[in-house]
Amino acid sequence: MKIFVSSLISGYEPLRQAARDAVVSLGHQPVMAEDFRAQANSPQVACLQGLRSADLVVLILTDRYGTAMPGSGVSPTHEEYLEARGAKQILLFVQEGVEREPKQEELLREAQGWQGGLFREGFRDAGELRTLITRAIHGYELAHAAAPVDTAQLARDAEEMLGRDRRDGRQGGPTLRFALTTGPARQLLRPAELERDELADAIQQQAMFGNPRIFDRDGRSSRSIEGDALVLEQEGGVRVSLSESGRIELWLPLERQSRRERGFGGVFSIIEESVVRELGNAISFSGWLLEHVDATHRATHVAMAAKIDAADHMGWRTQAQQDASPNSGAMRMGGAPERASVLDRPRAALRFDAARLAEDLMVPMRRQWRA
Repeated sequence: MKIFVSSLISGYEPLRQAARDAVVSLGHQPVMAEDFRAQANSPQVACLQGLRSADLVVLILTDRYGTAMPGSGVSPTHEEYLEARGAKQILLFVQEGVEREPKQEELLREAQGWQGGLFREGFRDAGELRTLITRAIHGYELAHAAAPVDTAQLARDAEEMLGRDRRDGRQGGPTLRFALTTGPARQLLRPAELERDELADAIQQQAMFGNPRIFDRDGRSSRSIEGDALVLEQEGGVRVSLSESGRIELWLPLERQSRRERGFGGVFSIIEESVVRELGNAISFSGWLLEHVDATHRATHVAMAAKIDAADHMGWRTQAQQDASPNSGAMRMGGAPERASVLDRPRAALRFDAARLAEDLMVPMRRQWRA
């Protein structure tokens, strides 16, 4: 684990050495300004880059504030705190028994007033600081220890999410239903976080204007809490569901292409390229959503399941077959396949292999459909 140490440097070398010793004693890598090699960027730019690469931040506040930077108007330590706030877990250590400069008092009040991702301890000397940092990092490790990932259970959970028909009697055309579960199993969102308007606003903004765009920009949408999940829906059958544990479910109608693309025969057929496109949209959107709620990657693995609802008697065609005979089609004898296509992968695959994942989910679906 990389741990960034933020504090004034000149005059506080014993404190910074204590922080380094604590980090190294636990087998982690300290990220400190003293270790940066000469480079084209300014020293503070290098520090901020080092902070962004770190997994954890140790912030040490003493009596002095430091010199304000020309661009930001705040000291380097203050700038590093602002960069870390909201993006990194911060372990704050405050020197006691000293008379702080007014600006340093303001920074301390600002840091202590922030309620998220901040741990605070007071210290008097370098020896005590070393002990407290060692204890805090060890506690952080225990609190964030990853349990073994049961990928088979993840896959079963994803498939189970699609095993129940959640349409509540509502009618509609063929719809791709996509479910994603995360592991190791843990709570990614507190109930209060799930209910905040900022989260729903961010999801709706991405759904309407992001890439991929899964909501119509002019469509009416609604939001609600169903059990432990936030649900956003839009006219036409599009639905996004996000649970406290990071489970994601999407409904994406397959009939969103125009009549000109589908022809009359398209009424009776699932178009393979449409399935792949919507699967890619589902995977990419889920990847964005998971990154939005779990930027520190507490969830390391995912499982995905996909199936098509409301298409019991529809055939399966490629776009080339549809173009060659747009006004004819074949209906299936019997219902649509009940079993979902399922994959489990490292989480990074959502970002790097979305197209391949979409195809890997589609092919078993096609085999079942044509069987």
